[in-house]
Amino acid sequence: MMNMTETVKHLIIINVIFFVGSILVPAAGDFLALFYFENPNFKLWQPLTHMFMHGGIMHIFFNMFALFSFGSALEHFWGGKKFLFFYISCGLGAAALHTAVNYFQFHHGLDLLVENGFKENEIMATIAEGKFDTRWQDFFSEFDFTSFMQSYLTPAVGASGAIYGLLVAFAFMFPNAELALMFIPVPVKAKYFVPGLLLLDLYLGLTGKSIFGGASGIAHFAHIGGAIIGFIMMWYWKKNQFNQNRWD
Repeated sequence: MMNMTETVKHLIIINVIFFVGSILVPAAGDFLALFYFENPNFKLWQPLTHMFMHGGIMHIFFNMFALFSFGSALEHFWGGKKFLFFYISCGLGAAALHTAVNYFQFHHGLDLLVENGFKENEIMATIAEGKFDTRWQDFFSEFDFTSFMQSYLTPAVGASGAIYGLLVAFAFMFPNAELALMFIPVPVKAKYFVPGLLLLDLYLGLTGKSIFGGASGIAHFAHIGGAIIGFIMMWYWKKNQFNQNRWD
């Protein structure tokens, strides 16, 4: 197994510090998690800081394990500065697509309520308090109402978007490397595994479902956003032979 590289090690340490800090100071989540930009809790630094926050021990464990497993291989070939630039760029791309989807979901619901006689300023004031008018539910499907409320109220946390960018980069550089998950007993080549994982995320994001049934609660479009930025950067670097250069 490849040794842990320096930038990966530092990122893992920072993530652990943020995780422990969020346990000791729960209110930190209101400042560092990524809130929807029309929510009063939104701060300009959150698109960056949210990728160092995690919602639970399993969340941070799997993300850090993936960061170690895939990130160390990439940093070995790229150098630390290039790896960090790629990682942060994918995390910001994840935040951007997640926010764009939230904007669509929230304003779709807001426009629907306004069309049915509710006043926009009253809707905004109510939801800003974390509340809702029970009459609103009459105009939504269950999925659309949940999306409307969560897009405004629920903050995003986690390095998953950046990790998905690393997965795409790994598949570009090592397409025939065999990967496996605990619930898939047969290893699958990276060039098939990563696109399959992204298609699953897209399906779950569009339906709001979980692979275990019920509501998801996972920011699937953040995963896809990180993967898209990772793909664009890898495609550009490969096209321009930039991928052969290290940033030491």
